[in-house]
Amino acid sequence: MTRPLDAVLFDFGGVFIDSPFAVMKQGAARLGMPVELLSSVMFGSYDRDDDHPWHRLERGEVGLEDARSEIVGLAREAGLHGVDPFDVLSSLSGSSHGPRGFVVELVADLRHAGLKTGIVTNNVAEFAPMWRPILPLDELFDDVVDSSEVGVRKPNPAIFELACRRLDIEPSRALFIDDFEGNVVGARSAGLAGLCCGYTLDTTSEAVEEIRRLVRLR
Repeated sequence: MTRPLDAVLFDFGGVFIDSPFAVMKQGAARLGMPVELLSSVMFGSYDRDDDHPWHRLERGEVGLEDARSEIVGLAREAGLHGVDPFDVLSSLSGSSHGPRGFVVELVADLRHAGLKTGIVTNNVAEFAPMWRPILPLDELFDDVVDSSEVGVRKPNPAIFELACRRLDIEPSRALFIDDFEGNVVGARSAGLAGLCCGYTLDTTSEAVEEIRRLVRLR
């Protein structure tokens, strides 16, 4: 039987490690404020690609300190006086228990089965020394597309089109998995199959089993 896919592309944060959106929910609860308010100040409308400072940061158009200054200003305008959203994230960064072994095992099995694998991540240039050593990227993936390096970010379909070109695959023969539904919608707009794994270990485990079924791994 013909294999239905040639490649599987992965988000990084929220798939291999704890979701930043789950961390933001914890931070909002700690501060006693609606998570929607804190998230909108920090990340903007994350299912769009616009001029919010976090979006420009992830496209590599501004540096970390400039984006942080703008976001603190947005927090003040929203009535969050004395709140630095970056501090909220960093204070909870220790909640991650390292890479999720069952997802890493999936990647290894996909490669053993002859599929190409890649990462498509919205990330920040200054964060590279922290997230890249978490996984043996060269061993696990054929390519890593970092938004801050290529100047385009999810959910813009262009980043998925770029990832497919770099892997020399047809979008219709690729699957993308992400913890945020808006990014999955962007992948589907580019012609890929898309799967949202949600923010928890349980939902991610279910998504991994679904991928195994789709590519007919044992």
